[in-house]
Amino acid sequence: MVGAAAGRKVLVVAGPTASGKSAAALAIAHERPATVINADALQVYRDLAILTARPSEAESGAAPHRLYGVLDGADPCSAGRWRDMALAEIAAAHDSGRLPVLVGGTGMYLKALIEGIAPTPEVPDAIRADVRARLARDGVAALHAELAALDPAMAARLGPADAQRVSRALEVRRATGRSLAAFQAQGTPPPGLAFMVLKLIPPAEIARPVIAARCAAMIEAGALGEVRALLARGLDPALPVMKAVGVPELAAHLRGECDRQGALARFVVATQRYAKRQRTFFRHQLPAARQWDAQYSERIAGEIGSFIRLTC
Repeated sequence: MVGAAAGRKVLVVAGPTASGKSAAALAIAHERPATVINADALQVYRDLAILTARPSEAESGAAPHRLYGVLDGADPCSAGRWRDMALAEIAAAHDSGRLPVLVGGTGMYLKALIEGIAPTPEVPDAIRADVRARLARDGVAALHAELAALDPAMAARLGPADAQRVSRALEVRRATGRSLAAFQAQGTPPPGLAFMVLKLIPPAEIARPVIAARCAAMIEAGALGEVRALLARGLDPALPVMKAVGVPELAAHLRGECDRQGALARFVVATQRYAKRQRTFFRHQLPAARQWDAQYSERIAGEIGSFIRLTC
C-alpha cells in the first residue's frame, strides 16, 4: 500500500502492453461499484481509438470509464496535466461511492500521480531553442549521448529514442546544472489517498505472440485508416500523438515505403520494444501490493478478486 493507511483507497492496475490490464479492471468493476480511469498517455487522445486499444463502447458501458479520448491530438498532454485530471476523477469516483481503478501502462504518469511532481524551473528560451535545433539537426541519439555525459543517471532512465523526454532532461540540466531526477524526487504525494498497486507483468515469451496477434487485429480493424486521417491533419510531427507506437510504422506504408506486411512487421517490433521498456520500468518502479508474472486470465482472476475484496 502506498500512501496514508487511513486514506481513501485507489486501486492501480499496471503493466506492459498486452498484459490484460483493461480486462482485469473491467472484471473488478463487475464485482463492485468502480470507475475505470485511464492511465495511458496515448489513450487520452481521441484520434487513435484502434491503435491505442481504447475500450469498446460495450466495455465502457459496463462501468464508468474516464479520461479516454478526452483530448484532441493537437492538444499535447503531460504527466502534470494528466495527474490533475486523474485526481479530479478519483475525487468524483469517491464522492459517488465508487472505487477508483486506474489502469494503464504509462509508468511515468502513474509515478507522477502516486509520488507527486515537483515544479521544475523555467528553461530559458535560448537553451530550449538550441536543444530543439540540435534535435532536428543531429537526432535524438546525439542528445542522449550528451545527456549521458552530463547526467548519466537520468540518461539511463530514458530510452535513447525518446526525443521528448531526452530533450526535456537535457534542457533542465543545462539550465540549472541539476538533474531532472533531482526535481522529480521532490514531489509530494497527494494527501488522503492510499494507493494499492497491482502489477501484471507477463514474461516476454508469453507476450510476444499476443502482441503480434494484437497488432494484426488492429490493422484488420482499421488502424491504417486511423493513421491516414491523422496524417491528413498536418499536425506537428513532434506531438506525442504523432509518435505513438504504430503511427510511424503504418505511416511508412501509407507513404509507399513498405508493403502492408512490412508495415505490420515494423509495428510488431516497435510494440515489442515498447513492452520491453515497460516491463523494465514496472519491475523496478512503483511498490506493488501484489504482482503477477502473468497475463490476466481466468487462472488468476480469482486470486485478484479475493485480494481486492480483502484489502479494498
